[in-house]
Amino acid sequence: MSDAILVLEDGRTFHGDAYGATGTTVGEAVFSTGMTGYQETLTDPSYAGQIITMTAPHVGNTGVNGEDDESRRMWVAGFVVRDPARRPANWRATGSLDDELVAQGVVGISGIDTRALTRHLRDRGAMRAGISTELGADELLARVTASPSMTGADLAPSVSASEPYVVPAVGEKRFTIAALDLGIKTATPRYLAELGVETHVLPATATAEQLLEAGVDGVFVSNGPGDPAAADYAVAAVRGVLAARRPLFGICFGNQILGRALGLGTYKLRFGHRGLNQPVLDRVSGTVRVTSHNHGFAVDAPLDRPVDTPFGPVEVSHVGLNDDVVEGLRLLETPAFSVQFHPEAAAGPHDANPLFGRFVDLMAAERERGEAVSPPLTVQDTTGEKGA
Repeated sequence: MSDAILVLEDGRTFHGDAYGATGTTVGEAVFSTGMTGYQETLTDPSYAGQIITMTAPHVGNTGVNGEDDESRRMWVAGFVVRDPARRPANWRATGSLDDELVAQGVVGISGIDTRALTRHLRDRGAMRAGISTELGADELLARVTASPSMTGADLAPSVSASEPYVVPAVGEKRFTIAALDLGIKTATPRYLAELGVETHVLPATATAEQLLEAGVDGVFVSNGPGDPAAADYAVAAVRGVLAARRPLFGICFGNQILGRALGLGTYKLRFGHRGLNQPVLDRVSGTVRVTSHNHGFAVDAPLDRPVDTPFGPVEVSHVGLNDDVVEGLRLLETPAFSVQFHPEAAAGPHDANPLFGRFVDLMAAERERGEAVSPPLTVQDTTGEKGA
């Protein structure tokens, strides 16, 4: 087994064993507190450009399979674990995690004190880092400090679909939506399909006109990587959708994009929220939900009052109970809302799944409202011939 080192941009160095592919990689060092779901994490486009440290000590126990990927490939810049499984043990496994990391070129390190690394990142904040099986510490540190920061990074177009595609509804089709793919996960259109929603997935740079063409019933704005302050194209598209009063639902990066479209600011969290165990208060229903998170940026909005926007007042609908971070927005006069967490979390928990139903209910209400205010068609309206 080859030796490997991990170097943080402040010079902190960890020595361990190579895990996955050999070579050198750099990215933003962050940690995820999920006890399971590593395959979904590795294939979540939101993790593009990041070196993921798993806080759970044992990783790889259930191997990998062909069903749990959240996208077409692994997107992480690197992978850090303490004790990798020597062999997978699960009836669904079709291979080992180690072999899959090698096949997809993901450079990792194992055998280090991930608890110490996590505590360091909590104290100092997420920072640039590098993993290498071929460079010394000084040379790797120089490469890390020369690498770009996550602040200002525009990554959504690099993970988005290059061409539109359609995910059909399961059973009877009730609604048709357009999804702005900023790094969408496979589970999202699958959950919507089960509710009778046909999803037309469009690339990250799609305009409002492209999202609204063909008379879709609603628009979904997906999760994704990078700094929301760099995604002006998505902000412009969302403003166009809001102006058209088409129902809109955003998650994760989509929450931040909606916030920017409303004139709110965003900022980088010290170390972010990543994992499957984040408690969030849903102010709409008055319930607390344990949720799945992956975000290093957040919306800057007051928790104690609505804010006036060009599209009517908006209020904070969800709040993180660990640190009072804004975890959701709801417009009061326009059919739009968003959450910062992942209601489609395939690895769980599933407390927030009903939010997809809330989106469907919003589209149903807008359809009913539109039918109620539309004047009935006359014979002349339908034929163009008086008295026909």
